[in-house]
Amino acid sequence: MIAVIALGLTLTAQTQRKTTPTPPAKPPATHNEDPQLYRNAIFGFRYQIPYGWVDRTKEMQEGNEAGKAEVLLATFERPPQATGDTINSAVVIASESTASYPGLKAAEDFLGPLTELATSNGFKPEGEPYPLEVESRHLLRADFTKLLSVKTTNDKLTMRQCTLVLLAKGNIVSFTFIAGNEDELDDLMDGLHFVAAKSSPR
Repeated sequence: MIAVIALGLTLTAQTQRKTTPTPPAKPPATHNEDPQLYRNAIFGFRYQIPYGWVDRTKEMQEGNEAGKAEVLLATFERPPQATGDTINSAVVIASESTASYPGLKAAEDFLGPLTELATSNGFKPEGEPYPLEVESRHLLRADFTKLLSVKTTNDKLTMRQCTLVLLAKGNIVSFTFIAGNEDELDDLMDGLHFVAAKSSPR
């Protein structure tokens, strides 16, 4: 399962003092192409990547299981290996075949495996999962939190994770957002947009 595949990478750099320089500003994109915009025509969505973030999609795709699971986008506020004294915000979008979960017919059926994986990584459920409609798409939202210790100051940081689950075209599409507070989480989620779903030929 790769719904919260970002956890291993983000946790490696959460508890040390920040030493990396601020990434240089990227040149503005032309009106014809935006390098910060990820588009997915298969599932009909796009995601506006924050400027200055690092793309680790290719590295995380190396663990993809052919025909079953795929990392579509994995982007981080700073390189996962870089040290820092703040939460390394991240966005990971992945898809998995529903065939991997016999009997799965609705997004709610994915809650068990998702919660099990999150709790095995030290997260705790935050409130009850609930249905969410985003631009006419019906998703399920599940939130989790995890306390982290900063070694240099003994302070506590709260890592917040929100995962949106969408069932589409025989796949589970998971949109996982990781941030240090609710405002940052909301900002990251605001980058997700859906296009009108195309009707399938009968």
